[in-house]
Order: sequence, then C-alpha cells, then structure tokens
Amino acid sequence: MKARIVLLPGDGIGPEVVAAARAVLERAASLFGHELAFDEQRIGGAAIDATGEPLPAATLAACRAADAALLGAVGGPRWDDPRIVVRPEQGLLAVRRELGLFANLRPVRTWPELADVSPLRPDRLVGVDILFVRELTGGLYFGPRARERDGDVERAYDTMLYTDREIRRVVSLAFLLAAGRRRLVTSVDKANVLESSRLWRQVAIETAAGHPEIRLEHQLVDSAAMRIITAPGDFDVIVTENLFGDILTDEASVIAGSLGLLPSASLGEGRFGLYEPIHGSAPDIAGAGVANPIGAILSAAMLLRHSLDLAAEALAVERAVDAAIAAGARTRDLGGVLGTADMTGAVIDQMAAHLVH
Repeated sequence: MKARIVLLPGDGIGPEVVAAARAVLERAASLFGHELAFDEQRIGGAAIDATGEPLPAATLAACRAADAALLGAVGGPRWDDPRIVVRPEQGLLAVRRELGLFANLRPVRTWPELADVSPLRPDRLVGVDILFVRELTGGLYFGPRARERDGDVERAYDTMLYTDREIRRVVSLAFLLAAGRRRLVTSVDKANVLESSRLWRQVAIETAAGHPEIRLEHQLVDSAAMRIITAPGDFDVIVTENLFGDILTDEASVIAGSLGLLPSASLGEGRFGLYEPIHGSAPDIAGAGVANPIGAILSAAMLLRHSLDLAAEALAVERAVDAAIAAGARTRDLGGVLGTADMTGAVIDQMAAHLVH
C-alpha cells in the first residue's frame, strides 16, 4: 500500500525520537512491501520561532492531506513564561480541535525484564495491561470561555462543559476496544460532586446497555488514582474525561518504569490519527542522543494499526521491541548505556525475525 505520513518533530528531544520512529516505519515498509511518503512540518515552539504561530497553516493543511501524523513533543523552558500569550501547547490543542481528534488512546503495560526499574513492587506489575481512552476535545481544555483571568481582580475560572454526543462517542469507542480485550470498561468520573460527571455516568450506563457482553464499572477519580497504583492489574479499558485522563495517564506511566516507554494515539471519526510518545520535550537531554525512542516507536506501531490498518506490521514492531528489551537493550532511563540510535537499531535488528503474515 501507499500512505502519506506527516512528521511533526516539534521541540527538545522530539526530532530525535521522531527520526527513530521513522526509521522503524521505513524498515516495516521495506519488509512488507509498502510505500510510505514522509512530509516534515513545524509545530509548537519550533513553529513559533519560525512563523510566530504554534500551528502554521501549512502544517494543518499537510495533516489534512495525510493518512496520519507522528509527533515528537512540544514545549520547553524558553516558552514557559505564563505571561506569554502564544505558547507551544496551543499548537497541539489546535490540531486536535481542527482535525476532530476526540479520543486519546494510551496503552500502559509492563515488561517482566524491566520490573526492577518500576517503583511498584514486582507482584503489582504482573499482568498489567491497561488501555486508557481519554476524551480529548471537551471539558476544561475546550469549554466555551474555557479560561479567563480578570485584569486587576484576583479571580480566574475554567469551564467544564460536556454534551451527550461528546461523551457518547468516546465511551462507545471504549466499549468497541474492550470487545477485543478482556471485556471490562471502567468509567472514571466525579459524579458525587460534578454535574458534568453525572451526565458522563448516565451516558456510560446507557451505552453499556447496548453491550451486554462487556462489564461496566464506575470509579470516582480519586479512588481510581489510588487503585491504579495499588492494583493496576485489575483494569482493562479505562475511559474518562479530558483533565482526569491527563492526570491519570501520567500517574499510570510510572508503572512501566519510564515515560520513555509509552505511546499514544489521538483518533477522530475517520482514518487520520496523530501519534506521539507520552513524554515531554525533555530539554535537559535534547541533542545528547540519549533519549529513549521506544515510546515513539510504539506510537508508530499504533499508527500502522489504527490509521493504515496494517495489524501484522504493527505486531512485528511491537514484538521487535519486546525482543530487544528481552535481549537486554536499555537506554539510560532504564539503567542501561544505549543511546537513541543504538536502541533504535536494536529494535530494527529484531524486526525481520518477528514478521507475522
């Protein structure tokens, strides 16, 4: 097949890990006989420096014309002043909004060989395989008049607004994904306090009625935060609203032992998806060639699966990552010595041995 992929390296270590993911995608294309065309565009701080905008029109147009986009990271200390009006993160929020990317998928799983780098006890890591489905275009991030601070008055506010449709589409996706997994959906809300959460719970219950083969459980966000650390193996698919999802997925990332290991996908109604590792721009190690590329590489695997419908190719990448880790490949954050390029090479070297046709 032929496909067009936009590369959005962004800031900090973003260009390094995107280059690694591209190399893996090119290897997959070679092994399976596909043609992938890549188009590099600016986003975030790099785009602000070059054009004055965090999401230039050319970048958005390129994404609209592509099958998928692969993002590195945005942001950094030079743009962190809260008084700055134009910020790198605005580019990411804008591309989600403009392309209707309403669901963020974040898988969290563990590798037995990396049990020693997780802060959790080894017995709590057994069998952990969670898929977070975070609503991405509503809530506090995108509500009308979502945020404002009165000029001379010490007062600020944010608005959490959800519609039935916004909730239903993301919860429905969670049930669809759970059907191919262990058939459990945990809906996380704060229904004992928030009216928007009461609507969320109502819609979740209504959606579950159409999926009698899948079990639905409700969890308040504070108790969910505790259970994710004390009993992560109890979860299958967790679906929640935007802010809760942002916080809980960052919390859950420590289970695997490093932010550098975990991928994500942002999906909408159609084929296009935006794929990125969950880590930030890590300016302290940018340019040093030591960033862990696994999160970006596994994001590329999600790209193959969800946007290009290439399940065998995605599985080959994922199995190659598993094999490289099992063989002892480790970057610095995992207690090893490999740099970004060598870790990428270790994965690529395993790919031909893990083809699934």
